[in-house]
Parts: sequence; structure tokens; C-alpha cells
Amino acid sequence: MANGPMTMRNGPRPIPGVASGRRMALYVAIIVFRGERAMKHSQDVLTVDRPVVALQDEYPAGFVDTMHRHGHVQLLYASAGVMSVRTPERSFVVPPQRAVWLPVDTDHEVNCRGAVSLRTLYLRPDICPGHGECRVFDVSDFLRALILEVGRFPPEYDPGGREGRIVMLLLEEIARMPDAQLNIRMPNDPRLLRVCTAILENPSDIRDVDDWAAVAGMGRRTFTRSFRRETGSGLGTWRQQARLMEALSLIAIGKPITTVAFDVGYESASGFSAMFRRSFGTSPRNYCRTANL
Repeated sequence: MANGPMTMRNGPRPIPGVASGRRMALYVAIIVFRGERAMKHSQDVLTVDRPVVALQDEYPAGFVDTMHRHGHVQLLYASAGVMSVRTPERSFVVPPQRAVWLPVDTDHEVNCRGAVSLRTLYLRPDICPGHGECRVFDVSDFLRALILEVGRFPPEYDPGGREGRIVMLLLEEIARMPDAQLNIRMPNDPRLLRVCTAILENPSDIRDVDDWAAVAGMGRRTFTRSFRRETGSGLGTWRQQARLMEALSLIAIGKPITTVAFDVGYESASGFSAMFRRSFGTSPRNYCRTANL
């Protein structure tokens, strides 16, 4: 997924008394014996010059791909599981019926709350004029089929043959997909960023506008005006979006709806479900069944 370092909560530990070279060889042998394997990197697949190159891999719950960037446009799609993706400007949740588009050299971090079946497409910059902005968009059944098909192409597929025509159709379908609303804008002001980061880390925090203004070291009026200018919404709306994104991640790892409601700051499951229905037009249970969460 990345060129930079990748981390897991339970990574390999040093083996006492074994030199670094022998230690690495021994650890690789352990991986083979267990049937495990190392995570793939973008350089593993970007070895040929093609308009679109695909990487597919399985990532366990708790996997974090720390902040990094690519020299290609990147499309992240989870055919199963839910990812959260954060850039300096935005934070996204990406369930199986959504994908995220990352322009060239966009710093981003990926967090897998549950096990994720990832399909990553790397697009050559010259076929994406202007590259656009970061966006989360809906993935139709047809586009999903195209993404999965391109993911099975050999690295040296024929750009002028069947594979090349499917790639061109894939790009056309991506351009047709409507934006989804599972994202929130992050502020540039470090004082407001401190507030937003705290809310993302603990969406159940019930502090009010005055409390958060104090955290930012700003007066209430200045805080509310600055917050709306930098994020495009008021604190209440922004926090609700953050709670929705966290809720989807928690549901994806199997937490019951009632537990999720309390974890994201609601006093009852019914109140949470009503908010969810207003936002998505369906109940949390039906939404997740449809999304295969």
C-alpha cells in the first residue's frame, strides 16, 4: 500500500542473541512456516509502464499504513472491510461501496479497523489531467466488477488489447461516480486542528462549544466563526459526521449497535439510529447489510 513504513500492533520482536542478518533470515523462515507473508508495497507492482497498475492484498485488523505519499494518482477500494483514510485536509471512512481518490503526492494515512481486502489502483499522472482533489465516491456494481477485473491483470498487460480497453472503461466509470459524504474537512489552524483531532480520537466527548473554544484558546465567537470558515460547517455538524464515520468503523469490526451508540456519544440506541437514518435514509442494520459490513 505504501512506500513508507507500515506498522501493526503486534509486529515482529527482536530475537535475543541472534545477529540482525541471521535474525531477519530466521524471521522470514518463521513467516513461511506459519503461512504468513509480508505486506505488499507500491514498488512491488510499479515495475512496468502502464496507464493503471493494480495491487491487491489482505490487511489484518489494526494495520496502520502511516503517513506517506505516491508519485501516482491512487484509488483505494476495500472489497471487504472498512478503512479510515486521513490526509492533512480531510478524514474519510471507506466502506465496501465507496472508494477514495488520492491525487499525486497527497500525504495520507490508512487505518484498518477490521480485516480489509484491499484493491489499490495506481494511475499514471498523465492520464489524469489536473489530478483533481481528494474525494470519496460511490462504487456501482459495474465499477466494482471493473476494479476487481483490473486487479487480476498481469503487470505487463497489453494496453492496446482487451485489458487496455477495460482500463479505459474503468476510468470513464470512475469519472461518472457521484461523490459520497463520508468525509469531513480538517482545519489548517493548529488550534482548531487540536480540537478536531481530539474529537476524532474520542467522538463520545460531550464537551460543548465553550469547552472546545477554551481548548483552542479562543473566545466563543472567534472559535465558531473560525471553525465554520475552515471546515465549512459548525462544530455540531462536524462532530456528527465524525461520529458517523467512527460508528461505521465500529460496526464493521462487529460491535453491536447499542454499544456503538454509546461509544460515539449517544445516550440511547434509538437516538443513534434516528440520527443514522436521517443521514443515510436507512437503519444502521440495513445499511451494513447492504454494504456487506
